[in-house]
Amino acid sequence: MDENALLFFQQDIEVLPLYERLEGLILDRIADVQIKVQKSQISFYNRHMFACVSFSKVRKAKDRPAHYIVVTFGLQHCLESPRIDVATEPYPNRWTHHVLIASPDEIDDELMGWIYEASVFSALK
Repeated sequence: MDENALLFFQQDIEVLPLYERLEGLILDRIADVQIKVQKSQISFYNRHMFACVSFSKVRKAKDRPAHYIVVTFGLQHCLESPRIDVATEPYPNRWTHHVLIASPDEIDDELMGWIYEASVFSALK
């Protein structure tokens, strides 16, 4: 992890282990990933951006845990899952999905499968 990523998490250092786990799994399972740290998100790219991590407020305040990250990824179809907090279709057949993550066990094979599918979709655009 680079210094910029550490600076990104200064606003909530408690969730750094969540990000570290997610980043490690992405780098282990997906080839040729580039990471770009921006002011509001950390993005994962192959040919195009396929996923990102942010502190987006995808739930009402009373429904959000104190410490969390939001994982966002794009697919060609809309996922139907109670884990998806928000899904939008900004372009035809391009669905953006947001998943709030508050514990390491939520970074599981299901989530990683969706992120892998997003990386394949991104690479084929």
